[in-house]
Amino acid sequence: MAPRRLPASELARAHTPNLANGEVLFNAGNCSGCHQTPGQEDRQVLGGGLRLPTAFGTFVAPNISSDPAHGIGGWTEAEFLNATLRGVGRRGEHLYPAFPYSTYSLLSTSDVRDLFAYLKTLPAATNPSAPHELSFPFNIRLTVGGWKLLYFKPKPFTPDPAKSAAWNRGAYLVEGPAHCGSCHTPHNALGGPTDDRYVGAPNLEKGGRFATNITQHADGIGDWSEQEIADLLKTGVDRCFNEPVGMRAVLASTSRLPDADIAAMASYLKTLPPRPGNAQRKSC
Repeated sequence: MAPRRLPASELARAHTPNLANGEVLFNAGNCSGCHQTPGQEDRQVLGGGLRLPTAFGTFVAPNISSDPAHGIGGWTEAEFLNATLRGVGRRGEHLYPAFPYSTYSLLSTSDVRDLFAYLKTLPAATNPSAPHELSFPFNIRLTVGGWKLLYFKPKPFTPDPAKSAAWNRGAYLVEGPAHCGSCHTPHNALGGPTDDRYVGAPNLEKGGRFATNITQHADGIGDWSEQEIADLLKTGVDRCFNEPVGMRAVLASTSRLPDADIAAMASYLKTLPPRPGNAQRKSC
């Protein structure tokens, strides 16, 4: 399956970037969690280099700083939009879904344009991106076309008219930029998400972290209040006064979101249908 770019009509509309909104998207998407240079305390230095070991090999997060040679400083807006919304690289290649474009495809074009404009304001990092270290046949990018055929169904977020504006905002953030399901939904042997949405993942990375059940089941956060969910996203401390280590980078980002967005995310998470799963890793 050949890469499919956005239609030209999506890029033709005039747009004045909203940098404040771009910063919200940057934090909601936890861009620094993957792309911040390891060992670099400044979460706005996005030189890449984080290694993510998986069953397919090791993915290495690329430099997405404003550097024109090694980052995205030389990218066009169209190239960034196609990468984020369609998983297509600037040379027309398939991008690996370790970059969560499956969920980012829910984003509005204007939000992605704002994010791109904001990223361009951040510091340049001059270190080149390292290649992924993948085993055969996963090192052949054409195989991603088959993965997309099976699992990638890009579509913009559609609000539910029966729900409140806050709930819909929370649904947009959780399902889209925050890509919560990328960690908290189990994946099959091909790396595709299962139907057990948000029940947690026993082994997120090869020999690495786990993700808890965040549905309203007893295995998950069914006994948490909406305010307790919001407090965790804001303070990084759960209701038992623990600091979830595996969530540290995520919570460093959500803590910078507007209070209204945090409340909206909590409102949506509180309505996730209860499903059993990963009980041995139950949240507080």
